[in-house]
Amino acid sequence: MRIIALFNLKPGVSRDAYEEWAKTRDLPGVRSLVSVKDFWVYRTTGLLFSEDKPPYDYVEVIDITRMDEFHRDIASDLVQEIAGEMGQFTDGATFMTTESLLP
Repeated sequence: MRIIALFNLKPGVSRDAYEEWAKTRDLPGVRSLVSVKDFWVYRTTGLLFSEDKPPYDYVEVIDITRMDEFHRDIASDLVQEIAGEMGQFTDGATFMTTESLLP
């Protein structure tokens, strides 16, 4: 199962500050969870065949083993701390659960 998060930085938040936090705190913290197989954060750079600005600044992709294990992990103090810190940088993240059409 894969979770995809889309979000923008809050007005006035430095991209460099957010990205440093993501590299040193968010990525290692989430990757340390038992339920997480892999975790990546991507900065959007554009829209294909368009000069328009992308609707989101960043995309997170979290591959998890099982949803019940992930729910247990996100209740941990570590994840609650990381989520609180993320809230200082981001504005209204949307988290979507997905499943593949192919096995």
